[in-house]
Amino acid sequence: MLREIRPAIVVLVALTLITGLAYPLAMTGIAEVIFPRQAQGSLIERNGQVVGSELIGQVFTSDKYFHGRLSATTAPDPNDSTKTVPAPYNAQNSGGSNLGPSNKALIDRVQGDMDALKKENPSASVPIDLVTTSASGLDPDISPEGALFQVPRVAKARNLPEDRVRALVADHTQGRWLGLLGEPRVNVLELNLALDKLAAGEKACPPKWTAPRAFGAVLIFRDGLC
Repeated sequence: MLREIRPAIVVLVALTLITGLAYPLAMTGIAEVIFPRQAQGSLIERNGQVVGSELIGQVFTSDKYFHGRLSATTAPDPNDSTKTVPAPYNAQNSGGSNLGPSNKALIDRVQGDMDALKKENPSASVPIDLVTTSASGLDPDISPEGALFQVPRVAKARNLPEDRVRALVADHTQGRWLGLLGEPRVNVLELNLALDKLAAGEKACPPKWTAPRAFGAVLIFRDGLC
């Protein structure tokens, strides 16, 4: 019997070492060499300080900033471990709300958001991504339509011409990868950083092309870019 068991144990140990240790270490090392920035989480720095990641959204509430997609992620309630509390863009608990289209709480929340956004920009249709959460709860991007919808509010709060803010959105709109994959999108954090530079009279830097992304650090920040 030992003769039959020994090969199975050897194969199990060998595969564990290869697939569970050697392969991950090799891939991590290769990624560090070929895509060092992406392997470290695609972090974004300003004045030498990390302010976020290209891969994980943040909460922006000020009228002076563009707002990202809603996030339904949660975290354990510190006062009651059996419950959860809202924790937007919590990368440790990535996921959607799992509420169906007939759920009353979802319908009421979406309707409330729609009403608030219509007051913000009555002349435009509300883009769907501004009132729905992403499947991951971490989405750092919005559609170009979602960004343009917010231009009047941001321009008014910043005392900037709307045409200049629209041009900034256009400069930070990324197209489909290779012209085929994905949808046009705007990274909210990068757009807001460029907006800060514009408001400060600095030259806003256009976004640079980046290689395929890899997840990294968990970062959640709020309005603290200025």
